[in-house]
Amino acid sequence: MIGRTTQVVDCRESMGLAKGGGLAQRGTLSEALRPDVIAVAMSPGRRHITKPVCEMTYGLRREGIQTSVLVLDSGTGVPESFSQASRGYGPTFGISGKEIEQIGRHKLAVFHLGNIRSHVISKAKEILSNVDIPAVVVAQCPMDFEDFAREGIKTRMVMPPPQKVETKGTVVDVVTGVTRGATCTRVKLNNLAKVLNKNLAEIKAEEAERAAEKK
Repeated sequence: MIGRTTQVVDCRESMGLAKGGGLAQRGTLSEALRPDVIAVAMSPGRRHITKPVCEMTYGLRREGIQTSVLVLDSGTGVPESFSQASRGYGPTFGISGKEIEQIGRHKLAVFHLGNIRSHVISKAKEILSNVDIPAVVVAQCPMDFEDFAREGIKTRMVMPPPQKVETKGTVVDVVTGVTRGATCTRVKLNNLAKVLNKNLAEIKAEEAERAAEKK
């Protein structure tokens, strides 16, 4: 990209919160002009520092990727479906009908849901069980497609057995090494932008092919 381009963003509903890096309060959406990518963030709080999401969004917009940001209303804790043996007494992760609709009208999702592998996978599963959308998971801890497939989540490279598929949506890529609460490196931002551009190009090619078939 040469020169600058302007992006119009329908800004968030309320002001930022503490260490969230200026991130909006829970339950708010900053919507891009074109519904290409939506970055889904945890609810901000004392223990959930969501700083990398703002940096990732800024970096992606600088690369020309139209990116909306959704801060989940109940984005902390783990879902009700999480193993009871591992559950504590903290908050319960959930997704509302409004949030399902907001995510579903985009072409591609980016999930930043924490840095504990089992929590990230269970939260991604909860969202993708309700929304049919390709998703890129961004996390601090190492994980791969097989980790998601073992939990019944469809992925681009590894699929669960047909009788054990529990999601509508699909994990199409995983970007690890993005530390929560720390500055996101230029290398990781470039990696994420490359992954998103590749998947967006594939989605647009499929859309063009379907449109040509209808003609």
